[in-house]
Formats: sequence, C-alpha cells, structure tokens
Amino acid sequence: MAQGSSIEWTESTWNPVTGCTKVSPGCKHCYAERMAARLQAMGQPNYARGFEVTLHERALELPLTWKKPQTVFVNSMSDLFHRDVPEAFIRRVFDVMRRASWHTFQVLTKRADRLETVGRTLDWPANVWMGVSVETRKCLFRLDHLRRTPAHIKFISFEPLLEGLGKINLGGIDWAIVGGESGPGARVMDKAWAVEIRDQCLAAGAPFFFKQWGGINKKRAGRLLDGRTWDELPGMLLPSPRRTGQSSLGIQHTAERPTIAFSPRRDKVPA
Repeated sequence: MAQGSSIEWTESTWNPVTGCTKVSPGCKHCYAERMAARLQAMGQPNYARGFEVTLHERALELPLTWKKPQTVFVNSMSDLFHRDVPEAFIRRVFDVMRRASWHTFQVLTKRADRLETVGRTLDWPANVWMGVSVETRKCLFRLDHLRRTPAHIKFISFEPLLEGLGKINLGGIDWAIVGGESGPGARVMDKAWAVEIRDQCLAAGAPFFFKQWGGINKKRAGRLLDGRTWDELPGMLLPSPRRTGQSSLGIQHTAERPTIAFSPRRDKVPA
C-alpha cells in the first residue's frame, strides 16, 4: 500500500487484498509470496496470515487520500478476481476507483474467466485499465475473456514470459508488456520470444512496453531490447479538457479520463 513503486509501468501500488494461490506456471516463483513471507516475519500486521487471501477494509479508501494524480497498480500482492474475494468487495474496490477519478488504476489478473463473469455486472470507470497475465501458449485463452469485458483499456502482461507464443490475436488490445522472470530460480527468457511479440505489436499498432530481461540480477540484465528501451503506453484518442495534473509516466490525469503524453519514466529500476 505504497506510493513510489519501482515497477516500471506504474507509479504506486494499492492492496485492498493480499494473498493468493498458484493457478498457472507463471506463479511458480511468485515474488509476492516471497515478499509476504518477509513482511510476516517482520511483524507487518497486514501479513499476519502470511499469503492467505485477506481483505483489508482499512485500505479500501486509501487512494482517495492521495491528492496528486498518479498511476496505481491494484493488488500487486494479490489477484482481485481470486475466487476467495467476494463480488461485493470487488464492487467496493471499483467504487473507490470511480470516486478517485484523478488517478489511473491498473488491474491485472490470471483469473480471466471470473473477470469476464463478474465484469459483465460491473460499472467500468474510464480510469480503470484491465489486464490479464499470459506466460505460456496454454494461457492465451485469457485474452478472449478480457476482450469480452467492458473495460475501456485492455492490456496484456506477458510476464514472466516462459516460451514462444506464436501468432497472437491482438485485436481489441490496447497495450502489451513483456518481461522475464526475476529472483531466485528465475527461468530464462529467450530473446526471440520477446522480439516475436514486439514485432506483432508493431504490426498491429499496439503500444509495446519491455519491462526487463529478469534473471537473478535483473538490474545488471537491464531493459534494452535491440539496443533501446521500449516504454510505450496506451494512447487514448478522446480529448480531456479538464486536465488536473500529469504523472511522471507522462499520463495526463483528468476528472473524466486520462490521456497519454508518451514521455515515460526512465529513472527507476524495474521490479
């Protein structure tokens, strides 16, 4: 529940839910599970139950207290659409995001089937970006569930990218992130897998963000792909006259919906 995240494609994190369970190969070396164990050992009260799914009522309205417009990754330590998160609580999270209209919220899930089911009944604010994680070919089905949601901005996180994915249907997708696994036991990402996705994004006109090569020492491995960084963000075509601020990612936050100025941050180490 912090401002100032080191994750390259966001600015802050907000965790009204913590804890999760493994659902696909990308979960094998979960960074959130490692961090939760560390925080529990330190006596952090939000992690008294370790990595069990836990709802945090006191954290629900936290973004409403952040007056500076920013991009917020929702549940970096969990999955909002986990089966143990009640629909009523998901609705309350969406209500806060709607009321905190000066921020841009990024929600990412591996539970794409539940996302589609619950998503049909949600009122989707324009400042909420919805994404799914895809690590292997067997996870590509999540894109179809995502496409069938009413989310205004739809994105994919190919992280950790564990194999070549072949031809990807990018129809209706507004943004793609690619990253290799990092930390203990990290599985190596082949450059060809990342290039294949980048080239498809270029052909489809979908913004492409290369987050990291990963590995045991992700800082040393860096973020360059073919000699340059790829920090593209989803662009929104509708103008927003009521500008209230601009984030360090280059996102112009407004009371109606954010627009992208394409001047992303380059000064932080990816996480």
